[in-house]
Amino acid sequence: MVKVLLVLIAYLSFLVVSGHAIDSPQYTVVHSQSDFQIRLYRQSSWMSATVHGTSFNKSTKDAFHRLYKYIHGANLNSSQFAITAPVLTSVTPSALGSEYTVRFFFSPKYEESPPQPYPELNLQFDKWRSHCVAVRVFPGFAKDDTISKEIKALETSLDDYLFGKSAVLEEKNSYTIAQYNASYHPTGRVNEVWLNISGLTAEGCPSYGGKY
Repeated sequence: MVKVLLVLIAYLSFLVVSGHAIDSPQYTVVHSQSDFQIRLYRQSSWMSATVHGTSFNKSTKDAFHRLYKYIHGANLNSSQFAITAPVLTSVTPSALGSEYTVRFFFSPKYEESPPQPYPELNLQFDKWRSHCVAVRVFPGFAKDDTISKEIKALETSLDDYLFGKSAVLEEKNSYTIAQYNASYHPTGRVNEVWLNISGLTAEGCPSYGGKY
């Protein structure tokens, strides 16, 4: 876990030093253990695309393809945007297949007046309140079989940490996967599992989850 965190720091540092600085949502670490963190994220803005399916990988690819078109000019201003990180995939399971919402982070300089996407892309502009998430970092490619193991590991760690506290997991059946690398980067990959959490008032976490 520590090694993966160091890889993430080194990767982001490389982007800054090499002149390829990328925008990311701002957060403060309010609690840290060897296998997870709790972060307080500031208010942030996202453009999102939603699909229904049964595969994380296919659904993420299909939804991101619509966002890719948007950030490369498929909007009413023909504006193009620099890549940001991470790309989020929020998953809400259901009996008929899951809902996958893929999100692209908006730099603060664009969030007040984002260009309208082409209607056929069926995108949604989301503004998130400040909220806390529990985060577990994992390497490699985010895939359906590996994601479930990482979620269970994070939930186990949180059960121990939250025992006797008033904090709760919001939308317990839902989760978010954050990916920091392009698909053509086969090594040094960094991903995260996010679970919304609320009620840790001593740590500064609001009493509501990651609603937008």
